[in-house]
Amino acid sequence: MRETGSGEGTGRDMSSTLFMGFKGKNNLSCLLAGQLSRECCLLTNSFSGVKKDIESIDTAYDCVILFGIDKNLTGIVRIERTAETDGIRYSSVLDLEKAAEAFHAAGLAAVISEAPTAYLCNEAYGHLLRKFSGRAVLIHIPTMKNAGEGFTEKVQQALGSFEAEVHRG
Repeated sequence: MRETGSGEGTGRDMSSTLFMGFKGKNNLSCLLAGQLSRECCLLTNSFSGVKKDIESIDTAYDCVILFGIDKNLTGIVRIERTAETDGIRYSSVLDLEKAAEAFHAAGLAAVISEAPTAYLCNEAYGHLLRKFSGRAVLIHIPTMKNAGEGFTEKVQQALGSFEAEVHRG
């Protein structure tokens, strides 16, 4: 896991966003998290590792954006509203409709899913929602092969708009 800056004692205000992805040199979630911020966190690709990685985050963020890969997506993002971890369902309190609008405005199709998945991304998302009182979102993205031309730039544009909205609220 890579996490830079603790936020405490650095003069940072609470209007901060943590971008997260999963480790892997060919993992678009890893690349996007690193491109969007020098302060990012890369998660271990195991259920026990994800929980430990998230528990070790010691900075308070007002928004956490987690990227996960769905190999079935092509040129579209899926915004997850809920996660289920340890038999408990958690939901994001962020305005995910605004996130979808920001993706559409940036030229990317986006859908909001109400159904948690049974994969590692869902496990991580559940821990994040619990730790950050619902102020997190999981955005499933395609693989690098399926992302399409200009995908990362469009994601950056969309999340810039969404982040501004989150920090205004």
